[in-house]
Amino acid sequence: MKSVDQARSFAQDIVSRAIAAGADAADAMVSNHASLNVSVRLGALEDVGRSEGEDLSLRVFVGKRNASVATSDFASAALDELVARAVRMAKEAPEDKWAGLAPEERLLRGTPPQLDIDDGGVVAPEDLRERALEAEDAARAIDGVTNSEGAGASASRAVMAIATSHGFAGGYAATSYGIHASVLAGKAGGMERDYAHHAARHLRHLESAAAIGARAGERAVRRLDPARVPSGAMPVVFDRRIGGSLLGHLVGAIAGPAITRKTSFLLDAMGEAIFPEIVTVRDDPHRPHGLRSRPFDGEGLAVLPVALIEAGHLETWLLDSASARQLGLEPTGHGGRGGGVSASNLYMDAGNVSVESLIGDVERGVWVTELIGQGVNLTTGDYSRGASGFLIENGKITRPIAEFTVAGNLKTMFAGLTPANDLEFRYGINVPTLRIDGMTVAGD
Repeated sequence: MKSVDQARSFAQDIVSRAIAAGADAADAMVSNHASLNVSVRLGALEDVGRSEGEDLSLRVFVGKRNASVATSDFASAALDELVARAVRMAKEAPEDKWAGLAPEERLLRGTPPQLDIDDGGVVAPEDLRERALEAEDAARAIDGVTNSEGAGASASRAVMAIATSHGFAGGYAATSYGIHASVLAGKAGGMERDYAHHAARHLRHLESAAAIGARAGERAVRRLDPARVPSGAMPVVFDRRIGGSLLGHLVGAIAGPAITRKTSFLLDAMGEAIFPEIVTVRDDPHRPHGLRSRPFDGEGLAVLPVALIEAGHLETWLLDSASARQLGLEPTGHGGRGGGVSASNLYMDAGNVSVESLIGDVERGVWVTELIGQGVNLTTGDYSRGASGFLIENGKITRPIAEFTVAGNLKTMFAGLTPANDLEFRYGINVPTLRIDGMTVAGD
C-alpha cells in the first residue's frame, strides 16, 4: 500500500501528464485500500476474506468540455493511454458552461486538521476470528436464541489523495474496524431475526464483541410472537439505529444537483422553518475519530462544521462547484467525485425530553426498529416503508409487531418531529430517538 506522501505524489504526476497531453485543467484522486474480514457461524470458521486494491479517477477539462475516466491498472503505459484517452474524450464531449475545477481561493491550504482517524494498527486474522466467535457465542448464550446467521469482524485501512492542476495536493489515511452478529430466536414457524453491529476508527474504541453479541440475541428474543397492528393515524417513534435514515433523505433533498435539476421537495424552502424550533442538524467533518471525518472534500476544498438546520430553519444547500456555479452561490465543501455531493458526520442535536417522556402520552403508537424497502420520493416528499418494531400502549412499549407500513410526506414528518435527549455518536449519521405524530400506519 502506498503511503500518504506516495499517493499524493502519484496524483500530482497523473495531473501533470494530463496537462502535458493537452488538457487545460485536471484533477485526480488516488485511493489504496486493504481489508480483512473473518466470518463464523455456529462456532466454526466460515470465511476469511482479504482484499487489496488501488484505484485512480481522473477528470480533465478542455475549455468547457470535460471527461472522467477511472482505472485500477497502474502500469505506466496503461496510464499514458488512460490520460490520452481522457483528453480525446473531453475534446469530443458537449460543452458544459458550469464545468471546471473548484475555486482556487477556496482550496485547503496549510496543515490539514488533525482528525485522528488512522491508528496505523495491523490486526491478525486470528484476532478477528476470536472477536467474531466471542460475539456469536454471546448471542447464542441468550435464552431463546435457537440459530445463528453468523458473526463477523473486520479491519481495513485506506489511503486517499487528491491533486489538482491549480495548486492543491493533499491526502490522508483512515482505519476502520467492525464487529457484527445476527441470530434467530424461536422455533420453526415462529422464528425472528435481529442483529447488532459496531464500527470504529480505532481498535481501542470498538465495543466489546460480547456486548455486541448479547445485544443481537436480546433483540431477536424480544421480537418473538409479533402481533399485527391495527391500521390508522398514530405517533411513530423511530429508534436511534434507523432514525438516521430521515437525515439521509434530508441530505438528498438539499443536495445541489437536486436543486439545480428542480427535483427536490424542498426546492423553495431555503431560509424557511421545515422542522420545529427545537431541531438543529449539523455536519461536522472535523469530529475526532469520526466515521465520516475528512480534512477536505472530493474537489480539494476546505471543509468546516456547519449547521444545515438551525432552530428548525434550512440554512444551506450542499453544493459542489458545478451546482454552486449554476445557482450563483459558493461551494460548501461537500463535493464528491463524479458530480455528486456528500455529507460527513451528520447528526441532530439532542432534544430536551427523555425517551420516557417522549412516549409517555402515547395511547397507541408504534416504535420502529427496522425499515424495509425504498419507498421514498425526494421530488414529492412522499414516504412509505415497510417496518417492524413494537406497539406503544398507554405510554409503554409493549408487544412486538411486524408486517406493517409507515407512511406520510417528509415535509409534514419533518415539521412534526420531536427529538428525545438520548443522542449517542455511534454511526456515520446519528440522531436521538425521534417521534413523529400523525403518520399513517397500515397493518391489519
